[in-house]
Amino acid sequence: MPPRVTERELPHFRLAGSCAAATLAAVASKLRAGVTTADIDGWVREDTAARGARPSQLGYQGFPAAVCTSRNEVVCHGIPSAAVTLADGDIINVDVTSELGGWHGDTSATFFIGTPSPETRHVVEAARRALEAGISVVRHGAHLGDIGAAIEAVARATGCGVVQEWGGHGIGRRMHLPPHVAHVGRRGTGLKLKQGMAFTIEPMLTLGAPHTRVLEDGWTVVTCDGRWSAQFEHTVVVTSTGCEVLTRLPTP
Repeated sequence: MPPRVTERELPHFRLAGSCAAATLAAVASKLRAGVTTADIDGWVREDTAARGARPSQLGYQGFPAAVCTSRNEVVCHGIPSAAVTLADGDIINVDVTSELGGWHGDTSATFFIGTPSPETRHVVEAARRALEAGISVVRHGAHLGDIGAAIEAVARATGCGVVQEWGGHGIGRRMHLPPHVAHVGRRGTGLKLKQGMAFTIEPMLTLGAPHTRVLEDGWTVVTCDGRWSAQFEHTVVVTSTGCEVLTRLPTP
């Protein structure tokens, strides 16, 4: 059974979530053609440190960077590099996890660089909708399968594929905890959700087939057919009536 966050612990967890969200927003404001993914890594390190936190991903199972930067056909876990320069029309997923006060907040979003093509805009907006659909069904007494079913419904309606090999995860005092949160599923099946459970929802949708492979670096996941992929992610905590999204910045 995954650990549950208590009311006493929740304020500390909220701070970690807000920290990750603020760093992601700060990086997003600097994205443009000509930026390298190594630049993004540097910005994440600087901004995270300025907030009194540390990048959870840095050194995790040997991961060599402070952030995952996944461009175009890269589905997830892209390693920042000075050799990868963003160009007009690209999309880039920036995945930030911050540890603050012993708690981890994990969030990502896919951003347009310059002017996107219609099909690029389509997959990015579909992924955004899929995340919100998954979040909308989370509540005490629901099931993990409800999340996957809600995401699949958006994918079917938009004609996009849903990556199955990778999913969300429990989170709290460690970056990765049980349960595995699949982005496909059947309603009413899987682990029953209880108040205080915390996990990420992070659907990856594709323009083509959803099959993936891992490159020789052991980290970078790409689509097998080379078609582009988009992802959005939030950290959530189950409540009695729904869930609290810890990585959503308040609107001004």
